[in-house]
Amino acid sequence: MMAPEARAALSEALGEAVRFDVPLSRFTSLRVGGAADALASPPNREALARALRVCAAHRLPVTLLGNGFNTLVRDGGVEGVVLRLAALREIRREGAELVAEAGVSHASLTRHCTQHGLSGLEFAAGIPGTVGGWIAMNAGVPDREVKDVVRAVEVMEGDGARRCLPADALRFEYRRAPGLPAGAVVVAAAFRVRESSRAEVQGEVDRHLAKRARSQPLDVPSCGSVFKNPPGDFAGRLIEAAGLKGARSGGAEISQVHANFIVNRGGATAGDVLALIERARREVRVRSGVELEPEVRIVGREAA
Repeated sequence: MMAPEARAALSEALGEAVRFDVPLSRFTSLRVGGAADALASPPNREALARALRVCAAHRLPVTLLGNGFNTLVRDGGVEGVVLRLAALREIRREGAELVAEAGVSHASLTRHCTQHGLSGLEFAAGIPGTVGGWIAMNAGVPDREVKDVVRAVEVMEGDGARRCLPADALRFEYRRAPGLPAGAVVVAAAFRVRESSRAEVQGEVDRHLAKRARSQPLDVPSCGSVFKNPPGDFAGRLIEAAGLKGARSGGAEISQVHANFIVNRGGATAGDVLALIERARREVRVRSGVELEPEVRIVGREAA
């Protein structure tokens, strides 16, 4: 439970932009998970800086949450402050680059590129989440990742100071950015783009969206890909080979469309999802000798 003085400091710094004991199931794509001690949605960078300084002063853990994709919140909720940067959604052109703030969604970025005939980011069409999450996890598809198109990233440190990092400083790896400074918050990223036509960009976007629609369960709540693909193989193939398509735990199910997706069929808990994650890991390990590594970010406390 958050100390009263910490709550008071957050309220003074953020006003109506902070709420307490907020269920996070409303803010995650799986629609599961407990409450955040505090949910802060800073309206601008100045408010974000104030929030981070309060968290540092009161030693409050900080958890970042974009649109809630690729995140599984445990049923016991999240200690400290959950930061949502949905209000940071400016997109602007700077020469041969497109600068997007951390709260910009994939849909907004794709739409902007299509409307202005800017090519280079089409592969990201349909990848859920926001720019901040894309950077933190080096989001992508099998043949292209964010690291291939990002030039620089602006971050904010725990004391509210901002600095710009070149892309190579983040040392991007498969679904990781280990060079991102501990405790730093991504506030914007600059992407390389090139002039094209609306028709060409739209055609490439449509191709990627159609591929996703054919191969992924987009009509039910999920968290996206649950596991990273092991070298030279695919997590979904290994899970399907273990006979787990359609396996259920409570309201959670390993998708019958794509075995690397766990979906909420109604009434699922985070515990149900975690049970399927552990079952998939165990049975793939036994059958194939492969240790699956979660791609989904698991945060929060176990239920009491």
